[in-house]
Amino acid sequence: MSVRPGTRAIVLAAGVARRLAPLTDRTNKCLLPVGGRPLLDRMLSALVAVGVTETTLVVGHCADQVRALAGERFAGMPIRYIDNPDYRRGSVLSLYAARDVLTSGPALVMDADVLFPREFLRRLLTAPAHCAVLVDRGFADTGEEQKAYTHAGRVVTLSKKAVPPSWDAVGENVGFFRTDDAGADLVGLLEKVIREGTGLDEYEEGINLLMQRHQVQPVDVTGLAWTEIDFVEDLRRAEADVLPHVAALDGA
Repeated sequence: MSVRPGTRAIVLAAGVARRLAPLTDRTNKCLLPVGGRPLLDRMLSALVAVGVTETTLVVGHCADQVRALAGERFAGMPIRYIDNPDYRRGSVLSLYAARDVLTSGPALVMDADVLFPREFLRRLLTAPAHCAVLVDRGFADTGEEQKAYTHAGRVVTLSKKAVPPSWDAVGENVGFFRTDDAGADLVGLLEKVIREGTGLDEYEEGINLLMQRHQVQPVDVTGLAWTEIDFVEDLRRAEADVLPHVAALDGA
């Protein structure tokens, strides 16, 4: 696998995760253990394994604990931190806080609450399009999932509820986005969302606007085990059902 030179990651790890309370009352959910290892430790290890140059962690809730885990370097990979003082509001503010990373070269944006195999990153980082998101078409729609609607080989909408007028396939958005050269455009669109929104908007609203200017490729990961962790039941499933498959794929 060849990672685009200079690819840097932005990991959004600022939120409070109220739905996991009381487990997250005094810790960040990315620090919750899965198979004896914090979720963030697994994520950073995956980024190192695929050759990402540097990772920026956007922090807020229990930021000191996140810093203590990741340090200044993680297995040789430099770690930067950006504090989002408005971390109790929408994730658009967290991604906008990392705008200098988005405008300085290839960037990978990741939610910090996902257990996944390294193959996810390999597929996303080697996709031919200059913007891409991971999509799982084998999902069960409970209403909680953010869906990625596609038409003619491009993503046209990321949303839990809004359905585009024309689409030919749908899957769950994993929460990972890659851009090679559209970062500056995305920053401007995040500014628009912040200016015209409520401050509670998610960063995907900016990506939805970006799709009107740039083609965003869906990268299929259907059939590979993974989970987003939003509820206590997700933690149980992550350890009992998902982790064995992830470990087998990663050779760990």
